Amino acid sequence: MTTFLLWCLLLFLCWPLALLALVLYPLVWLLLLPFRVVGIAVEGVLELLWAIITLPSRLLRTQRA
Repeated sequence: MTTFLLWCLLLFLCWPLALLALVLYPLVWLLLLPFRVVGIAVEGVLELLWAIITLPSRLLRTQRA
């Protein structure tokens, strides 16, 4: 909602810039999409490594209880 209100304010103050932002937003989103996918993949690999590294301590902790 805040983003929409800011865009309306920009439309009131400088309508060409607001229309340019409206057109460029989907293009920028599409350009940044591969970086988001890479970020998700890297996060998954790091979580897997963390799970592998902490597995022995988790196994020992559950056997004592």
